[in-house]
Amino acid sequence: MKIRAPKDFWAGLMFIAFGVGFMLVARNYAMGTAVRMGPAYFPTVLGGLLAVIGLAIFAKSFVTSGPPVPRIVLRPMTLIVVAIVLFGVFLKPLGLIVCAAILIGLGALGGHEFKAKEVAILYAVLTVFSVIVFIKGLGLPIPTCPVFLDDACRRIGIGI
Repeated sequence: MKIRAPKDFWAGLMFIAFGVGFMLVARNYAMGTAVRMGPAYFPTVLGGLLAVIGLAIFAKSFVTSGPPVPRIVLRPMTLIVVAIVLFGVFLKPLGLIVCAAILIGLGALGGHEFKAKEVAILYAVLTVFSVIVFIKGLGLPIPTCPVFLDDACRRIGIGI
């Protein structure tokens, strides 16, 4: 059999793998019933549905023609993953304000167009939003400023 739609082939294979993976992980938990669902019920049902959808897409790839898989570009994916990891690693010592700049800056470098003005506006809006919602509104114990500037930040009212 010839694969006529490589994009659908790989997407279907990925859906099947994730669905079967969820079902395998859920085997170690109690299933329960539809009325009294156990911890394995939702991942098993969702994984099964995902695998069935994946099987349909996988089968379709042999029947209908489709576009080829585009070339994989590693730079954007790498920059975004590195940005997320750095955010998690440095959040406690550097605080939300500095880590948001790292996250947004590296994430923007992973895009096709990087415009400093747009990134700066995005940084300002997202940082203010995050401080208002997560720190002030929800009261999460997220450090706002770097540890070495903690006293100065408290004096101006943005430290926790």
